[in-house]
Amino acid sequence: QVQLVESGGGLVQSGGSLRLSCAASGRSFSYNVLGWFRQAPGKEREFVASINWSSISTYSTNSVKDRFTISRDNTKNTVYLQMNNLKPEDTAVYYCAAQSVGSGTYRYWGQGTQVTVSS
Repeated sequence: QVQLVESGGGLVQSGGSLRLSCAASGRSFSYNVLGWFRQAPGKEREFVASINWSSISTYSTNSVKDRFTISRDNTKNTVYLQMNNLKPEDTAVYYCAAQSVGSGTYRYWGQGTQVTVSS
């Protein structure tokens, strides 16, 4: 059974940092694109960042790119999201996801971890 389990969320003051982790189990995701999404209250889930098998990363906006860093450790089957200089508008539930190889579609999803940034 494939599982993605996020951790590392919490409450942080504006300007602070958090590091989210997403550990995959049930199969190897070394060749899968892995991504982070977030959903703020009353809003749709949105793409944050992704990383492919060779660690080439993509970010949703320049603001995210300047403050967040996505990385992966294939030996641990884990993807990370380092978030610096957090802002109240970053408050959301953050989800990790994995694409099926070659599909371009995120098939596997974690349960989410709450990130709350206070002003």
